[in-house]
Order: sequence, then C-alpha cells, then structure tokens
Amino acid sequence: MVSRPTILIVEDNYLLLEMLTHLCEQEGIAVLAASSGEAALTMLRDGRAAIDWLFTDINLPGLIDGWEVAAAYRERHPQRPVIYASTLPRLERRTVPGSIYVRKPFQIREILSLARMMAVESRTPEALRATG
Repeated sequence: MVSRPTILIVEDNYLLLEMLTHLCEQEGIAVLAASSGEAALTMLRDGRAAIDWLFTDINLPGLIDGWEVAAAYRERHPQRPVIYASTLPRLERRTVPGSIYVRKPFQIREILSLARMMAVESRTPEALRATG
C-alpha cells in the first residue's frame, strides 16, 4: 500500500484554505490545514504526521509569518519543497532553496499543476528533494 503524500497548507483566508484543501484532496494528497503561523508551528513541532511539502501564505495574522513557518519546516525537512504565496510582488528574497513563489491571485490551474506534480513526485522515495 502506497501512502498518500501530505501537505501542510497555511492560509488565513478561510475560503482559499478550503479550496486548496479540496483541490489537493482531489489529487490524492492528504492535507493538514492551519490558518495561522502559530497553528502551523504547533503541527510541525507535534510531528505526528509526516509532511512532504509546505504551502504557506507569507502574510499571516499573529506573530509568526510564512517566512518563519518555512524556516521551521526546512529545519526538520531540509530537502523538501516549500511553496510561498502572497499578494505582494517578490520583493524579499527570503525564500529557501528549492522553493516556488506564486503570486495571489493565482489561477486554479497553477495550483492544480503544483499539486499534481507533488503527488506524482512523492511516489518515488528521492523525488521530494528541493533543488536550486
């Protein structure tokens, strides 16, 4: 039995979080959802679920932003991919190697393409290695 890849989606817009969750689940990806950086860090520290990749909004409510969530994720999983999303143009260059940046509003087909790519790549043991 092949396990499904798991994504942690961190997004404070509830409707967007629900849409992303639904799209990923349709592609056979298990989803952990968080609406704040603090909730995401709790899930990362809990460590009960293996997280194959991270999709995070950069601007989150509270003290923990998407940059910090990504840094914490990469501490635990240095070779796994991170996808950043924001309404801002790519001004800061704080992304980690092997990451992808998508600007909001994004096209649903962009996210579906990323989800499909991650689902396919996760089926091979070495596939989910970030490069770049």
